[in-house]
Amino acid sequence: MNQNVQQFKADFFKALAHPMRIRILELLSEGDKSVNELQSNLGTEGSAVSQQLAVLRSKNVVQGIKEGTTVTYSLRDPLIKDLLTVAKQIFDNHLVDAISMLEGIRKDS
Repeated sequence: MNQNVQQFKADFFKALAHPMRIRILELLSEGDKSVNELQSNLGTEGSAVSQQLAVLRSKNVVQGIKEGTTVTYSLRDPLIKDLLTVAKQIFDNHLVDAISMLEGIRKDS
């Protein structure tokens, strides 16, 4: 059982392991978006966005609902928004540590 959970976590984090996929999730954290809206916000071509969405869909991180010719994407689990917030806080903590270390080095010079 524990190994299944570990494998799920590994697969889940692999799905997040691309800057564009993270940005897509950040945008979807703000609300549901169509492919065209995502493409416009990302400033990239549709094929790249579609490719990254396919990875996120395959790992059940996002879901798409087709309405006519438009597919609207949303997060499958709202906790993903919290995960992104925590990741940002961890980044900020590392940045604060790096700045403190740099200031210490400058004082010693």
